[in-house]
Amino acid sequence: MTKFLLPFLLLATAAQAQIETPDGALARDAATWAAVAGLPVDEAERQLRAQGETIAVTDAIAAEFGNRLTGIAIEHRPRYLIRVLLTGSEPVPDRRIVAGGLDVAVEFRTDALATRAQLLAALSTHQAAIRASLRRAPGLGVDQRNGSLVVMVGDADAAAYPAGELEQRFANLTGMPVTVRRLDTTADAAIEGGARVVGTSPVDGKRYACTTGFVVTDGGRLGVVTAAHCPDTLAYVEADRTQVPLSFVGQWGWSFQDVQLHLASAEASLAPSFFADTAKTLRRAVTAARPRASTRAGDVVCHRGERTGYSCAEVEYVDFAPSGDLCGGPCAPTWVAVAGPSCRAGDSGGPVFDGTVALGLVKGSSYRPDGACSLYYYQSTDFLPDGWRVLVAPDPPRNGEGDRSAQPSGGGASPPMLRSR
Repeated sequence: MTKFLLPFLLLATAAQAQIETPDGALARDAATWAAVAGLPVDEAERQLRAQGETIAVTDAIAAEFGNRLTGIAIEHRPRYLIRVLLTGSEPVPDRRIVAGGLDVAVEFRTDALATRAQLLAALSTHQAAIRASLRRAPGLGVDQRNGSLVVMVGDADAAAYPAGELEQRFANLTGMPVTVRRLDTTADAAIEGGARVVGTSPVDGKRYACTTGFVVTDGGRLGVVTAAHCPDTLAYVEADRTQVPLSFVGQWGWSFQDVQLHLASAEASLAPSFFADTAKTLRRAVTAARPRASTRAGDVVCHRGERTGYSCAEVEYVDFAPSGDLCGGPCAPTWVAVAGPSCRAGDSGGPVFDGTVALGLVKGSSYRPDGACSLYYYQSTDFLPDGWRVLVAPDPPRNGEGDRSAQPSGGGASPPMLRSR
């Protein structure tokens, strides 16, 4: 192991951190997104509220038009709207809904050349041939905004062909519309020193540090997940340098997964919460885990990494296969790619979230020649190890009820922190 990994976990040190309410989390995300998008803060907050409230609508549209659906995408400027791209020429009347205090248009476009399912099938069928035809294995994806396969090529490949030739070549090969995009340097986000758990690699005998992502449960046990290239044997280092052992359960790092699972010792406990802010003074209780199927191009998601801290950006591709052999070979198009510029080596394994909703774990990033981040990509919580799911906090107390600790399905109460005794 030659790289460094910095995923993220809320453990005992969270005792000094305040709980951020869902409304507070939304307000903080909105202010961050407003600065990125150039929107007034109040408009950004309405848009993020509409984002959550329209998921059921777009899920229903996906089911309604499944045999024609090419893609669903969110636009934020000049106004918040939902675009639905369909195959076939039969028109579909536009719709309007009220969400987040906004009058949201749902605009349908037809005459796409292929459905999302057809694009994904073509990607799977021709991925090996596309990779073999280029000097460098490309990133691949589906652009749900325009209904094309995306092929991300390196500088040498881009310079070797006249403009438009690669698009035509890959369109002839796949039978699908193709967009070629310049590929930047891509790599797993690495392990970095100075994090919250430590372990020794059996490969080189060196000691490495990393942090972890969301707390998970199998219904009876509690564990924590991180990226698969963290050392197998880890101990959590508390603020007073006390070490709490974490036992290795397993590692899944191929095709559609980059995840590793650890259990806390019998003397420790875990909580369904995570840090979101850069300074780690605020923690958010996890209220839900959203599946990848409900994620749209254009959704605003946030992540917290030890290297770059807290940031928010738009989803670029819901179906993305990173370049090279970062998945123990070719990657499946199941990763979600998010626009930069806030990602760096060291963010790997960190939580990706929408307010208090868990979405996934950062795997890696793509960088421009000047070192700036162009996009990062994450593994959805859909692909946690079999039988495990994100631990969700109970509803807050109501009508004077006392505090209630988290209840994993089928298990007992969980104390709110990881703390050695």
